[in-house]
Amino acid sequence: MQTLTVRHVTHYRYANPVVFHTHRLMLRPRDSHDLRLVEAELVLSPHGTVRWIHDVFGNSVAIVDFAEPASELRIESVLTLERYGLGGLIFELAEEAQSYPFVYSPDDRIDLGRMLEPHYPDPNGELEAWAKGFVATRPTDTMALLTDINNSIHANFAYNLRIEEGTQPPLETLRLGTGSCRDFALLLIETARSLGIAARFVTGYLYDPALDGGETGVVGAGATHAWADIYLPGAGWVEFDPTNGTIAADNLIRVAVTRDPSQAVPVGGGFTGLTGDYLGMNVDVAVRTVQPEAPLAA
Repeated sequence: MQTLTVRHVTHYRYANPVVFHTHRLMLRPRDSHDLRLVEAELVLSPHGTVRWIHDVFGNSVAIVDFAEPASELRIESVLTLERYGLGGLIFELAEEAQSYPFVYSPDDRIDLGRMLEPHYPDPNGELEAWAKGFVATRPTDTMALLTDINNSIHANFAYNLRIEEGTQPPLETLRLGTGSCRDFALLLIETARSLGIAARFVTGYLYDPALDGGETGVVGAGATHAWADIYLPGAGWVEFDPTNGTIAADNLIRVAVTRDPSQAVPVGGGFTGLTGDYLGMNVDVAVRTVQPEAPLAA
């Protein structure tokens, strides 16, 4: 178990005071067997009225109405978390899912719904052909197949921390051979779906041990991070991070899960002002371990 703190600051600047529309914040994770929320603090400037809801996926979402116009908007989220790792890649897949292709149970198919279906156009079958290229034989080992796809994105695509909003369509990422963590996650999700395997989008944070004096090698720390969940009978939802080529890594801090990346925006909202009022924004994310307190001297 690791105790971690996450500090996420989003800062917008404007040339004149502007009126802020209602904002939607996805910054607070839910408790689970592998992630315990110890403390959460949300600081807003200017002041805002906050109400909490659960979205259609059960994520915790803050709806904020700001009290007054301002020339700056600052949203700071500070979390203290306990992260419990699996202690190894030990997945007990149901016997019927150990080899691909496999068929989900009727109940699973109903509940998984659209997370089984590709969402993005593939008119010439490029993505489908790329996905099928990993299936050397039928049947083939399910975990080996998914691991190969995850590792291929990590090894053969160039990471690019894009500042543009949104996520590239999977075909664009496939053709360019480059993208951000959100782009790689979506490519893996659509690849799995094209093979008939259910997948969903995960947004959160990534802890880099180098920040606390350990060895590094992770990509995507220092910002929000994204990866994929793939549903495997017997094992449940398994985390695949194609940006780093890892599976069920202990340094992933899940905040929200959605069907599509467009539903997983950490800070969303607008403003009313004059043309040219918007001057820019900065996002600062820091994830650190909490060091245990030294025992008092006798």
